[in-house]
Amino acid sequence: MELSSDMSRTWGEMEAKRTMAWIQPPGTPAVGHLMLDAYHATHDEYYYQCAEKIANALSGDNYCGGWNYMFDFAGENSIRQWYATIGKSAWRLEEFQHYYGNATFDDEGTMQAAKFLLRLYVEKYDPAYRAPLEKTIRFVLESQYPIGGWPQRYPLKYDHPFQGKPDYSSFITLNDDVIPENIDFLVQCYQTLGMQDLKAPIMRALNCVLILQQGAPYAGWADQYTVNDLQPAHARSYEPRSINTGTTAHIVMKLMDYYRLTGETKFLSGIPAAIQFLESMKLPESEAKKWKQPARDNAILVPRFIDPESGKPLYVHRKGSNVTNGGYYIDQNIEKTIGHYSSATYINISSLKEAYARTIALPKKEATKSSPFVQDTCISLDKFYYQPRRYGRKSTSAEMLMKSLTKEGYWLSPIKQISNIYKPAPEMAASDDTRYMETMVGDEYDTSPYTPEKEIMGISTGIFIENMTTLIHALQKE
Repeated sequence: MELSSDMSRTWGEMEAKRTMAWIQPPGTPAVGHLMLDAYHATHDEYYYQCAEKIANALSGDNYCGGWNYMFDFAGENSIRQWYATIGKSAWRLEEFQHYYGNATFDDEGTMQAAKFLLRLYVEKYDPAYRAPLEKTIRFVLESQYPIGGWPQRYPLKYDHPFQGKPDYSSFITLNDDVIPENIDFLVQCYQTLGMQDLKAPIMRALNCVLILQQGAPYAGWADQYTVNDLQPAHARSYEPRSINTGTTAHIVMKLMDYYRLTGETKFLSGIPAAIQFLESMKLPESEAKKWKQPARDNAILVPRFIDPESGKPLYVHRKGSNVTNGGYYIDQNIEKTIGHYSSATYINISSLKEAYARTIALPKKEATKSSPFVQDTCISLDKFYYQPRRYGRKSTSAEMLMKSLTKEGYWLSPIKQISNIYKPAPEMAASDDTRYMETMVGDEYDTSPYTPEKEIMGISTGIFIENMTTLIHALQKE
């Protein structure tokens, strides 16, 4: 989260009330992980007690076993009012335009909280945290489809059909690492708690990833799939039914991890076809010249979304100025695509091929030497959740960080994104306005976040975590 320097405004992914706890990283669970890292570095019980306070706050909202993007200490009416105003007016963040009242696996929210509860429990095996942890594990298992995948949200809801299309929140979801993150959490539970009954659902999920790969010549993965026929499906207005090249490259790397976890070569079998598909999507120089982002070394430019039947690129545009009068549309024109969600991406094919070659060259015994499945023994979690420079800024020395603290004990840094203050939009007809085609935000009625033109200083949870991580790891070098 981020706060303005005068504490008058607060942002999670969107503007938040001061009574809200944001779950999406870097939010409340992220700070919990940091407190455990600080405890491991200092052995000071103060940091463990801070982690406990965070866990107790999270457990208080864990009514179903998972978490929404945020919760509100002011109660149900307060969060409903937020969704009906600020959330509903966010043009590009359609996931906040409807209040489901359930939990989400999107953006690592539930999983980062779940992993934090696991880390806290295995620290001292305090029985107070066993019950909420088991509740979360049950939630993950109950929400898993028989085929092995997970929906974006659970308990399942179908109450938000949007612009003539079915509610996508029940679809089997790869987007934002839903399946990989859930697998990772269950593997961590298996390796630390010795829960043998988790191996079967983990294997179902791993096999599901294989099943979801499409056939040649478009042998990649989609972001979400309809449950009954496992076909690529739509999500938000700017996420068309498609094969996603970025997701495909990411899953290729994950499959190598799954081989190292299981020792089963079937997890490598689809990689050559996936890489061939990605290579085949390389845009010609004439199209690449139209793209607004500079070329990257050793990378090819490919469309982000590919039609599953025709192989044509699907580029996303919008017109209008806000939720009331605006809309998204798809065509084959790479120019003037939306600015908040890239329609093309650079992929380093060479690095994928090199990683694959290294993996298949490894003897199986070497590849699986750290696998809790193959070694069949409990394996401790990593001591630290964060490593220095995780958030990507230029590194700063511990000495400079300590000097840069304010007298009140916090760091001031530029706020990455702000938003317009909510005000109700009047009735408007559909608009052909093109001024906001490539911007992060629309007109004054759009509450979507955007990067301010002038630097605004504030307090950032992400920067706090980054700076503290630098200090924590500096202690390890002393």
